[in-house]
Parts: sequence; C-alpha cells; structure tokens
Amino acid sequence: MFDLRQLTPSGAIGLLGLTVFLVITAFAPLLAPYNPYDIVGGPWEPHSDAFLLGTDNIGRDLLSRLLHGIRTTVTVSLAANLLAFAIGITLGFIAAALSGWGDQLLSRANELIMSIPTLIWALALLSMLPPSIEILIAVIAVLESTRIFRISRAVAVNIVASDFVEASRLRGEGLGWLLFREILPNAWSPLMAEFGLRFSFVVLFISALSYLGLGIQPPAADLGGMIKDNKDGIAFGIGAAMVPGATIILLAVSANLFVDWLSQRRRDPRRTL
Repeated sequence: MFDLRQLTPSGAIGLLGLTVFLVITAFAPLLAPYNPYDIVGGPWEPHSDAFLLGTDNIGRDLLSRLLHGIRTTVTVSLAANLLAFAIGITLGFIAAALSGWGDQLLSRANELIMSIPTLIWALALLSMLPPSIEILIAVIAVLESTRIFRISRAVAVNIVASDFVEASRLRGEGLGWLLFREILPNAWSPLMAEFGLRFSFVVLFISALSYLGLGIQPPAADLGGMIKDNKDGIAFGIGAAMVPGATIILLAVSANLFVDWLSQRRRDPRRTL
C-alpha cells in the first residue's frame, strides 16, 4: 500500500480522476437520468434541462449513454487487463525460473505472436469469432499478455539470480513456491506500475475496436461505439462525438498521472510503505 500524504499534485489529480471513474462504473445505473437504450428525444438535440449533454444520433440521452459507456469500457478493460497480467506474469515467471530450453521455447513463441501487429491479430480473430464481450476480453487478454510476458520475465530473471531464490531451490521448494512466494512479492512494485500503464492502452484499444465495429456491439453503450455513432454530426458542428472522446482522454490521462507517481515513488529510496 502507499501513503496518501506522499501524493504529488499530479498523482493526486490522477487518483481523483480514477476515483471518479470507478464511482461512475459502480453506480452508473443510479446516476443515469434515463435508460441508455430508450429514445427520449430527437436526434442530436442540444443540451437542456431535460438533457444535460443533449441527445445522440437517434435521440437517446447522451449523459445516460456516457455513464453506461464508462461503466462498460472500464469494466471490460479491467477484466482484460487482469486476465492479461495473470497469463503474462505466470508464463514470464515460469520462463525465468526454468531458464534453458523452457525459457527459449516460451520466449520464441511470444516473439512470434508479437511479430504481427496487435491490431491485425485482433481484427483477424474477432472477425472470425462470434461477437461477445467474453470473447473480446479473451482475445485482448491473450494479445496483451505478450507484452506482460516480456516485462515480467525481465524482472524475474534478476530475482531468480538472487541468493534467497537459490536457497529455496536447495530446500527443495517446488516451482509454484518459487513463482508466487519468492519472485512475485519482489516483482510486485514494477508490475503494479505497469498494470496502470497497460490499462490505458487497453482502454484505447477497446475503443478503437468498437469504433471499427469489432469491439463492444450495439446497442450496448461504450465510449468507442459512441464516437462511431455520432461522428457524422461533426460535419454539422454537433459535438456529440467529442464528449466520449474527451472522456477517453481524461481516463487515460488520469491513469498515466497516477502511474507516473507510482513509478517515481518506486525509484525514490526515501519512500516508505
């Protein structure tokens, strides 16, 4: 854990932003003034007392769609990121602990997947598989886990060479003990900072896939899909598409500010837990 009294101004802004997004994610159905699927007005109505942010391209309340879109995007991004880290950390630690042929086999397979751009992999897989949130999470998690594998392996290689790990080997401890009782506690800090950074990338990736029509499928509300639905209004001076776009920026900036503070704190030898 960390001491909130040590927060820098930028770290405090990042933490505040993330807190707001998490509150919206948890309570979006209670905060939304309308059902996000109901047509309650005309297309692209301006903001008013009835519609604080106006309406979207078919007359749904934009604020309600935005709140549910944040809920969907954050939930899917967190699920995909957690699964990616579970896969990447486990395989990366195994590669570092095994070394030799086991390390070479896992590393070369990982590099083979990474040799093709992630977006190309995602478009190819999602176009062949049935559309569902579960499949979207699984595909993104597998693709993102290749990045986590490289980072976790690089961190674990140095830890595996430590005396306390060698002592555990000599005691006859198994692979599971080495991974989760020796390596993971000592790699937790850099991996936690990386989690926040990868979360921003996953949010942007999911939004891009939704914009291309292969992410979260309508009528479900998500930030990338809202930009796609309302992009034609930009030509007429209607800013409905700018609202979810600005929300994506705020979410990414909040995560990056908080992660930057975590990284600086980790490098500071004077820090306290």
